[in-house]
Amino acid sequence: MNLLYCFVGVFIGTLIGVLPGIGSVGTMAILFPVTFNAPPLGAIIMLAGIYYGSMYGGSTTSILVNIPGEMASVMTCLDGYQMALQGRAGPALGISAFGSFIAGSLGLVGLMFLAPALTTLALGFGPPEYFSLMTLGLMILIYIAQKSLTKALISGGIGLILSYVGLDIVTGTERFSFGLPEFIDGIGIAPIAMGLFGIAEVLQNLETTVKGTLLKTKIKGLLPTLQDWSDSIFSILRGAVMGFCLGILPGGGASLSTYVTYAVEKKISKHPEKFGTGVIQGVAGPEAANNGASSGAFVPLMTLGIPSNAVMAMLFAGLLVHGITPGPLMLQQRPEIFWGLIASMYIGNVILIVLNLPLIGIWVQVTRVPFRFLFPMIVLLCIVGVYSIDSSILDLRVMMFFGVVGYLMRKCGYEAPPLILAYVLGPGMEQALRQSLILSNGDFTIFLVRPISAVCLSLAALLIILAVLPKKKRLVMPENT
Repeated sequence: MNLLYCFVGVFIGTLIGVLPGIGSVGTMAILFPVTFNAPPLGAIIMLAGIYYGSMYGGSTTSILVNIPGEMASVMTCLDGYQMALQGRAGPALGISAFGSFIAGSLGLVGLMFLAPALTTLALGFGPPEYFSLMTLGLMILIYIAQKSLTKALISGGIGLILSYVGLDIVTGTERFSFGLPEFIDGIGIAPIAMGLFGIAEVLQNLETTVKGTLLKTKIKGLLPTLQDWSDSIFSILRGAVMGFCLGILPGGGASLSTYVTYAVEKKISKHPEKFGTGVIQGVAGPEAANNGASSGAFVPLMTLGIPSNAVMAMLFAGLLVHGITPGPLMLQQRPEIFWGLIASMYIGNVILIVLNLPLIGIWVQVTRVPFRFLFPMIVLLCIVGVYSIDSSILDLRVMMFFGVVGYLMRKCGYEAPPLILAYVLGPGMEQALRQSLILSNGDFTIFLVRPISAVCLSLAALLIILAVLPKKKRLVMPENT
């Protein structure tokens, strides 16, 4: 059964990666209710498979249609599509698949060795350290927001407020429930996530037309030549290492790692002027980076119980639904979950090689599916999924409400990931804060006298200061980087 969950996860992930505009977060939100009746390990295997499977599939449309199926595949468009125009779509797709496999495997090795060591270190953490670490992680995600920092702060604040709906964890009194008995236990993550990422995506795409030119030539030569391997092997290894390291950082993720890797490859190349004209290093490096980052993102989730991005927030919620608390004790109390997930990721990487190389023709045909058929199916899945959880009409209204809110947020430049991540971290942050103040009899200096806590809060405060500085004084990257 676990093998079946793994196959279903990576298959759906590849499919979503090929279809532009939906994204792994939205897909995981839509399928989240499906995992409620599944075994804990099977549910997490499937959700994780959707994530790293989408990293593979996103390269197909980037290379063949010049439309990134995933945000992490944006950099692949630059050289991948140019290679396809030159009749080298096969080697581009091949090195993308093999590079992803190598980087994913190396990332899993890093996860295996790094996670137990960090778990041992994290066992010495107390409530003050956890509160400060989660605060820092949230601030990093907000600080590197792609758009307005102020709007990202507002999104995070709204997420925190939403997470506090229900009963006070200490006094048991109701708060923010508006007198509705359905809100006594809080607002479920499924209606919020489906609204913000599913319904909002449909609403936004109704007003846009995605255009791409699908190559009519026959795709051949999927196996890279020895020269292709010689040109790209070190790019793959560098991308895997940089992607894994950046994936560990809160807010780093696959998108950031691909930008950094592409910039590094261009910087160290003997012919940087050729980047953007169809060099294989411009495909191999970013594709390795996004798959390395997908493995690295599991490190803080599994060892510290802190999701580093919106996708990990969905996995975090999936574990909580099944009564599993991610963190340093999970490796001791539920080792079958941790090691089962790693084993499934090894197998999933092999399955993805099989899915991506021989079935390229099928994935190309998938890109022809009209969005007028696709989007009604997404709305139907969202409605059925939310209603199946508690058979609650109020949950459907909440989902539709946040669908409209998510659409308006996108129109006004507000980002949804800070909101959903703050929503997931909110209860843990509050619990750690209340426990710390109980230990210190209400003395807030407990967060400053403990070294790890003080360092994390100092860094978070520094990010806030940098965020509110005038734009002229803020350090920005040159446009040509």
